[in-house]
Amino acid sequence: MAIGEATFPEMHTVAGFKLGVASAGIKRPGRRDVVVMEAQAGSTVAGVFTTNAFCAAPVTLCKERLAQGQPRFFVTNTGNANACTGLPGRENASRVCQSVASLCGTEESLVLPFSTGVIGEPLPVEKILAVLPEAVKSLSEHEWENAAHGILTTDTRPKGASVCFEYQGERIVVSGIAKGSGMIKPNMATMLGYVATNAKVAQPLLQAMLREATDRSFNRITVDGDTSTNDSGVLIATGGTGLAELSEARGEYYEQLKSAIIEVHQSLAKAIVSDGEGATKFVTVDVVGAREKSDATKVAYAVAHSPLIKTALFASDPNWGRIVAAIGYAGVANLNADSVRVHLGDVLIVEDGGRAASYTEAQGQAVMNEPYITIRIDLGMGSAHDTVWTTDLSYDYVKINADYRS
Repeated sequence: MAIGEATFPEMHTVAGFKLGVASAGIKRPGRRDVVVMEAQAGSTVAGVFTTNAFCAAPVTLCKERLAQGQPRFFVTNTGNANACTGLPGRENASRVCQSVASLCGTEESLVLPFSTGVIGEPLPVEKILAVLPEAVKSLSEHEWENAAHGILTTDTRPKGASVCFEYQGERIVVSGIAKGSGMIKPNMATMLGYVATNAKVAQPLLQAMLREATDRSFNRITVDGDTSTNDSGVLIATGGTGLAELSEARGEYYEQLKSAIIEVHQSLAKAIVSDGEGATKFVTVDVVGAREKSDATKVAYAVAHSPLIKTALFASDPNWGRIVAAIGYAGVANLNADSVRVHLGDVLIVEDGGRAASYTEAQGQAVMNEPYITIRIDLGMGSAHDTVWTTDLSYDYVKINADYRS
C-alpha cells in the first residue's frame, strides 16, 4: 500500500556516473538485488551514516574509506543487512569490494559497500560474487530506474528524483534514488540514498551541502521511529561540466546547486513517507511559534511518533485530544497551554487552552478523510519552526513486519 502517484520520474543522466544491476536471488529468485555504481576519476564523494551503535559492517567500512580518500565505486545488496555479524560480516563486505575492484581494475579502498535487509544473518557472499560481473557489465548512465528497483526491500515502488538548471551556458544535473519504507526514523540519512551531480565541488563543501540537505529532508521523516543499523546516504559530484570547482559556500552558482540538491533530497524523503509500510495517510506536522528550533522539532516528533495519533489517522478519527497530549509531553520548557493553537488542515481545532469555539466534528472529519493531512501547531512562544513528515499506523504495518522474514 502506498499513497499518491507511483510513476517513476524522468531521470536526467549525470555525466561521469553509471549504474548497473543484477539479480543474485538473495531473498527471492529473479528479483534485482545487486547494484554497482561508478563515478569517474576525479569525482568527490560525501557521506552520512547511521548513529545506531550496532551499525552494519558495510557502514563501518564506508566511514573508514571515506576518511582515507575519494571512492569511485559503490556496491549495494538487498535482502541481507550484514548487520550484527561481527568480524565475519566485515570480511564478507570486504570480499564483495575486492571482487568489484578486480572487475573494474581499481583498488579495494575505492569501493564502498552498502547492504539492507534482515539483521543478524550472514551475508550470502557467493551469490553476490556470482552476479557482480553481470552488474559491472551493465554499467550505464541510463540505468537509474533499474537501480532504483535493485535497492528496494519492503518498498512497494522505486523512488527517484531529478532536477536540472543552467548556469553560464552549462546544464547542471542533480539526480538521485533512495529506498526506505519501514525502520524509518533516520538519524543522519535515509535507509539508503544515492544522489549524484555533474557539478565539480570540493569535498569539504560537498560534505557540508549533504549535511544541510539531509537535515532538511531525510532527518525530518519518520514512519515508525526506528533508526536502522544500515542508514547510509552519499552525494557524488563528478565534475562532468566545464565550470570551475565550487569550493566556497557563497555565490549564485552555489545557491542554485544547493537548492537543487535539497530539492532532490526532499523529494526522495517524501517518497519514502508516501511508501511507508502499510501507510494510507501522508502527514505533515508543521510546528511554528517555538522559542528554539529544537523545541519545534521535539513537538513535531512527539506528534509524529505517537501511536495513538497515528492509529487515529488510520481510522480517519478526528480525536484531537491525542494531539494536544503529545504537545504537552514533548518536553518544551515553560509551555503555556493557553497560548497554543492547533489547526487540522485549515480548521482551527484548539485555542485558549481548549477546543476552538468555531470547531465542529464534521470539519475535523472532512480533513481526516483525506490522504494528505497537515497538522499545524503554533506554540505562541517565538519565531522558530520545524517540519516533520510521517504516516499513519495501519494493520498492514503490523502484518508486513510480522511476516518480514517469511
